Amino acid sequence: MTSITVNGGRCLKGDIFIQGSKNAALPMLAATLLNRGVTKLYGCPKITDVSRMLDILKSLGCDVSWENGCIRVDTSGASGHFVSEACAGQMRSTVFMMGAMLGRFGEVFIPYPGGCTIGKRPIDIHLDALRQMNVALVEDREGIYGCTKQILGTVIDLRYPSVGATENIILAAVTANGKTVINHAAKEPEIIDLCLLLNKMGADIHGMGTETIVIYGVEVLHDAEFTVSGDRIAASTYLAAAAVTCGNVCIFNVWEREIKSVLQVLAQMGCGIVIQNKRVRVIGPQMTFAVDQIHTRPFPGFPTDMQSQMMACLTMANGTSEIYEHVFEDRFKIAGELNKMGADITVDHQKATIRGIGQLHGAAVSACDLRGGAALVIAGLMAEGETTINNAFYVKRGYQDICGDLKFLGARIEERKAQVV
Repeated sequence: MTSITVNGGRCLKGDIFIQGSKNAALPMLAATLLNRGVTKLYGCPKITDVSRMLDILKSLGCDVSWENGCIRVDTSGASGHFVSEACAGQMRSTVFMMGAMLGRFGEVFIPYPGGCTIGKRPIDIHLDALRQMNVALVEDREGIYGCTKQILGTVIDLRYPSVGATENIILAAVTANGKTVINHAAKEPEIIDLCLLLNKMGADIHGMGTETIVIYGVEVLHDAEFTVSGDRIAASTYLAAAAVTCGNVCIFNVWEREIKSVLQVLAQMGCGIVIQNKRVRVIGPQMTFAVDQIHTRPFPGFPTDMQSQMMACLTMANGTSEIYEHVFEDRFKIAGELNKMGADITVDHQKATIRGIGQLHGAAVSACDLRGGAALVIAGLMAEGETTINNAFYVKRGYQDICGDLKFLGARIEERKAQVV
């Protein structure tokens, strides 16, 4: 068990190259199963979720190596259809293995996926779609078993633009018999990356980034190389931290269009923003201002993965802000921890009201999910005195080296391992 200790009061300043995207890398790693050969992915972040996905691939007989920033996956020897409970219970992203394993083996068993405690996150949208593609599914206490003699292309109308369901359908449809159409598809940049990788492997996918994606099934895929895009949530987290520490930080390796909704909120808070190609700079003001309302939405709306961090930022803004969470019902758990640091936050169902205060104070707090942990780091940067964030393993699920990055920008922050007694 580890903790993160932050001593607040420092302005963050400097330029930093952002890590590869967690939310893009994980489905891409699942996609390697569909190629009966070698796939090379450059720029994958060195985070625990990626390591766990590699463990799953190894358990299926894949040969995996990670050298000089490149993950090489050789799936020529892959076999089986079983994901262990130990792997599935650690992260949500094991659900991506359903579409990939059905496409490769025609069979899959996966225990119910775990991960952060931010809501129910039902996978019924995934399962309904797979059933429409000629997959027989059985659910019991242990998990979900699926099998098919042949995945069949079809028209799928998603009732909600679920990122995970869209990606699972794509993975299943790539080698399906016939044409698959996904209506009301998710438009997140990570889906575009997944489709670009698959197309380099020989898939025939069109319309990614729009609400209608069309996949023509192909018989086989081939070897390919691909570079994972920068992590828009990690970039937004660091820019938000710069905003509330009167900082001046430039992030390399992120497109403005991918974080536009976050930049709009930072601008409302009084930040200066400079954009040049894949560089985004945020200049924090002496005093930040409240934002009337923030509503989390699917892309291109404000991302739910930045809601907790923005809540932390608004605790010291001048005025009262409201955040409405429309994606995950339990993502306000961090409010109680922020209140331990002196924040004034009240939660009423899916609305959080944040009344700006003069100063946060350091305290011992605990992360209960990945982005909530990042929010507590931001709060610690703002606070007077020392903040200790327990359960730091949550943060390591999505940030390659948050302590090292922030220290490089001038923060006083350390990761501490629990002492063995």
